[in-house]
Amino acid sequence: MGATDRFQGDPGSSAVAPSDPGGLLDVLNVAAVLLNAEGRIDLWSPQAEILFGYSAEEALGKYAGHLLIDKEHLDTVLALFSQVMDDGESWAGVFPVRRKDGSTRVVEFRNMRLQDDQREYWALGLATDRTTLRRVERNLALSAQLVSQAPIGLAMLDTDLRYISVNPAEERMNGVPAAEHVGRHVREVLPLIDAAFEGAMREVLATGTPIVDQYTVGRTPADPDHDHAWSISFYRLESSDGRVLGVATSSVDVTDRHRAVEEQRRTALTLQRSLLPHPPAQRPGLEVAFRYRPAQATIEIGGDWFDVIPLAGDKTALVVGDVMGSGVTAAATMGQLRTATRTLADLDLPPARVLHHLDHITDGLDTIATCVYAVFDPRTERCDLSVAGHLPPVLLRPDGRRELLDLPTGAPLGGCGISFESTSVDFERGDQLVLYTDGLVETRDQPIDARLNALLDVLDDPHRSLDATCDLLLHTLRHSGERDDVALLIARAGPGPAGRGEGQGQSGRPRTAAR
Repeated sequence: MGATDRFQGDPGSSAVAPSDPGGLLDVLNVAAVLLNAEGRIDLWSPQAEILFGYSAEEALGKYAGHLLIDKEHLDTVLALFSQVMDDGESWAGVFPVRRKDGSTRVVEFRNMRLQDDQREYWALGLATDRTTLRRVERNLALSAQLVSQAPIGLAMLDTDLRYISVNPAEERMNGVPAAEHVGRHVREVLPLIDAAFEGAMREVLATGTPIVDQYTVGRTPADPDHDHAWSISFYRLESSDGRVLGVATSSVDVTDRHRAVEEQRRTALTLQRSLLPHPPAQRPGLEVAFRYRPAQATIEIGGDWFDVIPLAGDKTALVVGDVMGSGVTAAATMGQLRTATRTLADLDLPPARVLHHLDHITDGLDTIATCVYAVFDPRTERCDLSVAGHLPPVLLRPDGRRELLDLPTGAPLGGCGISFESTSVDFERGDQLVLYTDGLVETRDQPIDARLNALLDVLDDPHRSLDATCDLLLHTLRHSGERDDVALLIARAGPGPAGRGEGQGQSGRPRTAAR
């Protein structure tokens, strides 16, 4: 380790380490000049050469006053020098200095008397450019005011995620005095905060990529009995030479908005659940299971619905639909469409005609919705289906064969005026029909074809109970934090009317194979 290496030590630490350039002393470029009792220059720092323009060889041994001061100011400077040397009181002030090139520079001085082991006096002068010093002072004052008066919480943490400083707004948010932040790990100060808070800071430290407006929920010592919410941004702190110093956070308290959104979510969810059917009575020749799962994101409760509607002649209508949008409006629109669907179902219309009428009704509601409407007749062991812009149902046979039904997709409900088509398929004992909304299969990072294939892969056991199949589909396909709700309805054909042959329809025809 060379003798010219610079060192810096942390308080309470016995270790030393080289400092890096770019610190405050480097910015100020403080010059040091040592004068003997006669005013001659005895020591001349490299910074003095930069500030005044004279090399050490040119300056050493010269009278400082004659070298650096114009005649008009010389008497004043000599009087100040005598005062410092006689009284031993330091002097600080500003006066113009003549540089080697003849120009004048206003310099901020600090002068003090020193005494050596021979009891002789010396004068130490520390000097820096006044303009530079004022700029640094102004920037520091402005930074301090911005930090202290900012209405958002600001904090700086080191690379071990221990607090270095917090501003008053952060202090109030956390309910912990600023002095009790400093030196403590974030988990010590905020033990009830979401774990994602610490994870985000570690990610920013590792990558250097800022994270902006991360929604964080948790509790603080300021209010340990209630959840609060913040929009927090994280960015890495680096020195001028790129050395990682830590991470900074800026926090905006959005608790009021969070609570309002949560209340809206509860209202929409309550409304939606009140509009969805209760477990339907057992239908002739049909076993049914269903699930509804709300969006796990805060405000994304939507308009997904399902229904099981008794019809004349032991028939049953099976419906799954999805209203575009979210919140109370979508839930209310869903309720209107469900009511309209039940009213139309009582007319015993073909599925395509039901969707035709729903299309006109949806146009009047100024919204868009998708829907699949199916009618099962246990007497004929047939199922008639029609689709309005909805994902295809799955048909699962007792021998394990399964397929996405190739049905005319149609257009979403909402006044497009496009006609719908009905398709009839065999639906005999043991056959299952799986109806679902897009929240079950759609993701942001996978194509829909891959997700539909994943749906078919899960349906690998036709003898599994319908409730178990519903739970397995949700567990396997639906990821945590999904921003869309899910409606899922599975129907399995049971025994038909007495006297029918196994594996044959009422007319004795062979059943249609799955495609």
